[in-house]
Amino acid sequence: MKAEFFRILKKHGFNDVKAEKCAEIFTVNSLEGVYSHGVNRFPAFVFNVAAGHIKPDADPSLVHSRGSIEQWDGNLGPGPLNALFAADRAVALAGKSGTGLVGLANTNHWQRGGTYGWHAAKKGFIMICWTNTIANMPAWGASDARLGNNPFVMALPYENEAIVLDFSMTQYSYGKMETYSREGKRLPYAGGFDEMGALTDDPAEIIRTQRALSIGFWKGAGFSFLLDILASLLSGGLSTHEISESKSEYSVSQVFMSINPGDLYNFPSIDETIRDIIADLKKSVPAGDASLIRYPGENILRIRSDNQKKGIPVNAELWNQIVSL
Repeated sequence: MKAEFFRILKKHGFNDVKAEKCAEIFTVNSLEGVYSHGVNRFPAFVFNVAAGHIKPDADPSLVHSRGSIEQWDGNLGPGPLNALFAADRAVALAGKSGTGLVGLANTNHWQRGGTYGWHAAKKGFIMICWTNTIANMPAWGASDARLGNNPFVMALPYENEAIVLDFSMTQYSYGKMETYSREGKRLPYAGGFDEMGALTDDPAEIIRTQRALSIGFWKGAGFSFLLDILASLLSGGLSTHEISESKSEYSVSQVFMSINPGDLYNFPSIDETIRDIIADLKKSVPAGDASLIRYPGENILRIRSDNQKKGIPVNAELWNQIVSL
């Protein structure tokens, strides 16, 4: 898979280093079971390169720096590479002063936000990051999309791996709904509204109406609204309503905040504290025979292991489309 992605990216103007890293990100996302933002999203990524929304040769440039805060212009470079760069800058700043904040304007879809949480956590740092998006979710009580689903990530290192929470402000990301729709499946729970304004678990219908359900109803809508404001202010970039004027999602704004737990006085006992909290979580009484009590990111470890042994499951029609790119 990685070799195929590399070949295609090279054909579309990526140099060896950028094609290698970008192919790796898409492949690892798929290996770890996030197919919606890995192999399934790769054709759309290539389409945006061909459309000129993604500049393969562009690199971020520094706009402003003060203390542990930096603002960068992504110059419409590849979203995953820009995000990886910004995450590393936030970690570097946190390594110097305990905390680091990087605002990234004029960038592109980062694909799986959890990638950058895992990346920082594996280096021993806490990461909080988010992105705004094109308008694809209604404000609570509205019927038209004015908010983005603005994915949000929190991650911290734990026993050579990580605890990673990665979620969008919609009950299901559009990538996940596209995956369910492609496989002819209904959503496990209602994920949005149909044309009559009724809740539905039909992913194709929600994609058609662009009326995805916000997490926590009005709470998720409010969370999305503040994430958009902070993303645009801290990066100096575009807000959701400005991004939406182009009718195509590019030039988004992102924020990466890192904390160095090694600078905390209780650093030696942090792992023990986390183990105690997880142990208490695992005492939960399952609501049903099929219920599994997991901490965020725990299932990634199992999926990664299974896919390393058995291979990555890919829709045959989708793979043929990728090979023909």
